[in-house]
Amino acid sequence: MNLSLCNNLPELFFEKSKNNSSKQHLIFINKENNKKESYSWQQTEKEVLALSNILQEQKVQKGERVMLVSENRPEWLISDVAIMSNGGITVPNYTTYAIKDFEHIIQDSKPVGLVVSSQILLDKIISASNNLNYSFNFIIHLDKIENNYSNQNLISYNSEVKFSPQKKHFFFDKDTLARKDPACIIYTSGTEGNPKGVILSHGGILSNCDGALDLLEDIKAKKHTFLTWLPLSHSYEHTIQFVQIALGAKVFYAESLEKLLLNIKEAKPTIMTAVPRFYNNFYNKIKSNTKKIQGLKKLMFNKTIELGEKLMLHKNITNVEKIINYFLDILVRRKIKKNLGGNIKAFISGGGPLDPQVGLFLNALGLKTMQGYGLTEASPVVSCNPVNFIKVETVGKVLKNTQVKIAEDGEILVSGENIMLGYWNNEEATKNTIINDWLHTGDIGEIDADGYLKITDRKKDIIVNSGGDNISPAKIENLLCANPEIDQALIFGDNKNYLVALIFINKEFNLSRAEIGMIIDNVNKELAAIEKVKNFHILDEGFTLENNMLTPTMKMKRYVIVKKFFDVLNNFYNSK
Repeated sequence: MNLSLCNNLPELFFEKSKNNSSKQHLIFINKENNKKESYSWQQTEKEVLALSNILQEQKVQKGERVMLVSENRPEWLISDVAIMSNGGITVPNYTTYAIKDFEHIIQDSKPVGLVVSSQILLDKIISASNNLNYSFNFIIHLDKIENNYSNQNLISYNSEVKFSPQKKHFFFDKDTLARKDPACIIYTSGTEGNPKGVILSHGGILSNCDGALDLLEDIKAKKHTFLTWLPLSHSYEHTIQFVQIALGAKVFYAESLEKLLLNIKEAKPTIMTAVPRFYNNFYNKIKSNTKKIQGLKKLMFNKTIELGEKLMLHKNITNVEKIINYFLDILVRRKIKKNLGGNIKAFISGGGPLDPQVGLFLNALGLKTMQGYGLTEASPVVSCNPVNFIKVETVGKVLKNTQVKIAEDGEILVSGENIMLGYWNNEEATKNTIINDWLHTGDIGEIDADGYLKITDRKKDIIVNSGGDNISPAKIENLLCANPEIDQALIFGDNKNYLVALIFINKEFNLSRAEIGMIIDNVNKELAAIEKVKNFHILDEGFTLENNMLTPTMKMKRYVIVKKFFDVLNNFYNSK
């Protein structure tokens, strides 16, 4: 199917469903009964049509918003497509949101209805809506609801959609939605305060999918299988969902982050998308395990890394080294891939900067790790490394249908159909972000001679010390966290004359303050004088979703962390 000729996202789904009717589509491991639920394309379409009927009965009009709050599961995709099929605009929400977050999004988007998975989430959202004196026209719940909200129009997904005969045939007219029409409003993660609602169009997401398919052409597989674990509420995974549809792929929904490696073995994915935090943890786990091996195994592993890194850096190797590398492919790299299901063709990293050392290491092990770059406002992917020529220090080549230029001050500017329609109810922010049809990303970068984009800094995240020097905290944090002993780190020092750090130690290690100090001293050797960490505080607990110090895509909420530890951080300077 030519995506450039496709009017909207439901059209893409129904066309692909028609061509794949009996094939396996969605696989979900149900934690409650430990059963694997499998959907064919036909079953997925049946439930999309049934839910569309209900939304039609609830008189959802074109352009009206419907909130979607659920963990990753087949009903998420079904609900998303059904909402859009009725001309509605999906408003995804993270399940980790607090009541105040739901309040903000309800007040801002004014959704006519709600699709929600569990009792716990419904209770939160009802509390938020009551605080605002706001009422939904209808609430569709995926799981059983015990509380009796007698004043709400509750509709059970199980009884009305999943296990009920289709009341009437819902007819989707592909011409009712144009590419320029809004498909969803995705609220940004909120690293700097209240999230803004990013309006993405059908054409914007389709254009992004088209670029992704062009990129994935070189990743050969008879049938693609994905393992989904990033929240579908995030623009990255939300667009990947439609890439999966366009590929006619089989999709597994992971149980949890804790069970991710087990789920990988079970799903046997060909492609996996994840954020840098996953790759950092994976890297540290491998590094930690290799400390335990000795003798020939140790020698073989080290040689695998040595030769693999040479090849990744496009250095020449001798004929003898080529032979050795061939056998290491069989003896080492193949074994590692087998532990990941045996079918993995590529890891794709997005949602934040991947430490080049981590990328180099994983690629050296034969795990093709393609770093990309994007932002919600660009639907979201702007660039990605091609699988056949990866430059780990870059975020790859600009995707088909997307244009990038570097402004005079070094800022990356993006243009194309994939650019958002604007921020919901925030014309001023829209005007400040999209200027003369160019999206101002807030990232600083450069394009090399081969056309690869490199991110060199972040306008908003840079530290300006008391001497006026610009310092990238992410660079230092990545170096610190490259040590398996350090799980998380935050660098502080804006308007100060030196830098300090908050450190959370990996629980597998029992290190003294002196030992942590030695690790930091070694990192300091790789840094310029203004970048060196002069002092540090060891945290009792890490940054998590539960304590509101991480976004759902595992980015640090710097302003939240600094606010919480403000006294600790400032004491480093007041004590002098």
